[in-house]
Amino acid sequence: MTNYRWTLDLQLFSQEKTERATPKKRQEARKKGQVAKSQELPAAIILLFVFLSFMMLGGYYKDRLLHMFGMLLEQKMLMEVTKGNVITLFSDILMQGFVLLAPIFMITIVIGLLVNYMQVGLLFTGQAFKMNFGKINPVKGFKNIFSMHSAVEFVKNILKLLLIGLVVYMTIWQERDRILSLATVSVGNIFGFIASVTLRLGVEIGSILVVLAGFDYFYKRYEHEKNLRMSKQDIKDEFKKAEGDPLIKGKIRERQRRMALQRMMQQVPKADVVITNPTHFAIALQYDGSKMEAPTIIAKGMDFVALRIKEIAKEHGVIMMENRPLARALYDRTDIGDTVPADLFQAVAEVLAYVYKLKNKVK
Repeated sequence: MTNYRWTLDLQLFSQEKTERATPKKRQEARKKGQVAKSQELPAAIILLFVFLSFMMLGGYYKDRLLHMFGMLLEQKMLMEVTKGNVITLFSDILMQGFVLLAPIFMITIVIGLLVNYMQVGLLFTGQAFKMNFGKINPVKGFKNIFSMHSAVEFVKNILKLLLIGLVVYMTIWQERDRILSLATVSVGNIFGFIASVTLRLGVEIGSILVVLAGFDYFYKRYEHEKNLRMSKQDIKDEFKKAEGDPLIKGKIRERQRRMALQRMMQQVPKADVVITNPTHFAIALQYDGSKMEAPTIIAKGMDFVALRIKEIAKEHGVIMMENRPLARALYDRTDIGDTVPADLFQAVAEVLAYVYKLKNKVK
C-alpha cells in the first residue's frame, strides 16, 4: 500500500507544470499567436503622446482650426446652395479635417507599430481568425468570469478609475478659485483656461495609464510564462517526439547493426587471407593489384564475430593465419574499407606472400 501511494504521488508530481517551457514549446505558442502582450500599453502611450503633441504643436492646431472655421463662417456662409457647391464644401471640410488630424494619425500609427514591435517583434499569424467554438462554451465562459485573470482585471480597472478620479479632483480643486472667477473674464481667456486644464489632465492621466500599462505588461508576461509551463512528463514526451522513442531507435540501430554485419559476412569469401589472434580477433584482407593501391580491410570482428568470420572463411577455403600482434594492430587502427597503415605494409606483405605461395600465385 505504501509503495502504491508513493508511486501515485510520483506520477502526480511528474504531471505538475513546474518546468519552464522549452524553446520548441515557445515557438509553437508564438506561431499560434500566444505571446506576452499588453493591449493597454500602446493605447496609453498613444494617449500620452497625443496630448504632448497638443502642447508642442498647439500653434499648428490653432491655425488649422481658425482656417477651417474661418472658411466656413467667412467664405461659405453666403454661397449658393447647389449640388456642385455642396460637394465642394464637403470636400474642403474633409481635406481641412484630415490636415488637422494628420499629426494624431501619424502618432497613432507610429507609436502603435513601435510599441507592438517592442512587445512581440515581427509576428504574422492567422490563428486568431480561425473559428474556435470553445470560446462560446458557456461553462468555460462562466469559469473565466470567476478566474484569477478576471479578478486581476477587475482590480486593475478599479485602480485606474480611482487614480484618474483622484487626479481630476485634485486638479479641479487646485483651480477652484480661477474657475469661480471665469464669469468675469473674456471668452478667449475662458477657452484658454479650459484648454490648459485639459492638457494638464491629459498628460497626467496619460502618464498614470502608461505606468499602469507597464505593470500590466509585466503581469501579462508572468501569466504567459505560467501558461507555458510544462510538466516533467511533457518535456519527456516532447523529447521523444523530437528525437524518437529510445526503444524504437534502439531497435532500428540493432537492425542496422545486423544488416551491416550480414553485409560484412558476405565479403569474407572474397578475402585473400584472414589474420587471427587466434581466438579474440579476426581481420579479413583483400588485395587486387590491378584495382587497389594497398590491401584493404573487408571484414573484422572480436569474440563471437571473429568466430563467425573464421567459420565462413573455413567454409569457403579462405586461408587463415595466426599473427597476434598484427591482428590486434589491424583491429585497433583500421575500420572496414580502410587500407592497411603504411607502417604495417611489411608485415602484411609477408603474410600475403606466404598466402600466394600456398596458392601458387605470383605476387
